[in-house]
Amino acid sequence: MTMSIVARTAWAAGVLLMLSADASAQAAKKPKVRDSVEVKTRDSTRVPPMFTSERPLPVTFTTNLKQLRGDKGEEVPWRAATMTYTAADGKSVVVPLRAKTHGVWRLRRCDFPPVRLNVSNKESKGTLFHDLDKPKLTNYCRDNTQHEQYVLQEFQLYRIYQLLTPISHKVRLLRVTYADSADQKPLATRYAFIFEDPDQLGERLGGLKMRVKGATADDIEPSQGALVYLFEYFIGNTDFSFNGLHNGEIFSQTTGDVMPVAYDFDFSGAVNAHYSSVDPSLPVKRVRQRLFRGYCVHNSQVPAAFDVFRKKKDAIYALYRDEIGALMDPKIVKETLEYFDEFYGTINDAGSADRMLSSCVGPR
Repeated sequence: MTMSIVARTAWAAGVLLMLSADASAQAAKKPKVRDSVEVKTRDSTRVPPMFTSERPLPVTFTTNLKQLRGDKGEEVPWRAATMTYTAADGKSVVVPLRAKTHGVWRLRRCDFPPVRLNVSNKESKGTLFHDLDKPKLTNYCRDNTQHEQYVLQEFQLYRIYQLLTPISHKVRLLRVTYADSADQKPLATRYAFIFEDPDQLGERLGGLKMRVKGATADDIEPSQGALVYLFEYFIGNTDFSFNGLHNGEIFSQTTGDVMPVAYDFDFSGAVNAHYSSVDPSLPVKRVRQRLFRGYCVHNSQVPAAFDVFRKKKDAIYALYRDEIGALMDPKIVKETLEYFDEFYGTINDAGSADRMLSSCVGPR
């Protein structure tokens, strides 16, 4: 299914309305998915230096840890912080920035909260942190090996996603020492990863992040939609909604296409965290049970998505044998690849593939 002329016109009209002098008058109208756009003028082709390498980067994150860990409300302040790393010439580089907590589930339950960074281009010029804007730092929840493995497992899924499509967030693995600015004492040293700012991703894609809920099958570009929903099936993730903008984003492009982008995979079967669960309204009971949640009207695009996964299989499995894969527990690697084997067994058998697609959403 291609986007209709009416839909493309509506999207273009949304851009023009944002630029027009009477945009404020239009704000009184009920918003539509394609009308929720913002115009930026940054260069969309540049890649921040942080994401030009996959090598794990050791850093020290320094802030008032007592204050940061206590920030659990909806409105929390930005806290002064620094990131310190060793440059290629051996010199120590200190990057001033700000940090604040975010999220819901992890914020309530984790010993160390999820953190968003705010990096000034002026303060970070010439460093690896330049041009990052406001990226998330996906860090450990509890200071133990099990939770650190969850971080590494989720990071691998983002790497797989990047192999399958460039319409996905860039990530970089960090080895973070958390130090208190009050006494400089380290709290912990654990792996974490930095996550591309969504607005920056939109610019890289030549599009804009859309902030109005309600995207439907008619809004989402069919081939990309089929690929993303298949990826969610591949990793065993049901904790998302592009319609509701829950662990999913949509980006409008100048072509009029609307591209879905998934994120936040710690409740997936591939990670299989002990705290993960599934929505009781769904017909699966455990996160390791896969459920295809793509739109039925996009099913004709799924065979092409199968082919993408088949072509990338060797590269996907190789991620678990490289420098980063070696950081994972060998038992977890074995279990993960066996879980992926089940997926390939499904898509390579016509009957199994048809049964998979039978759980699709909406009219056929």
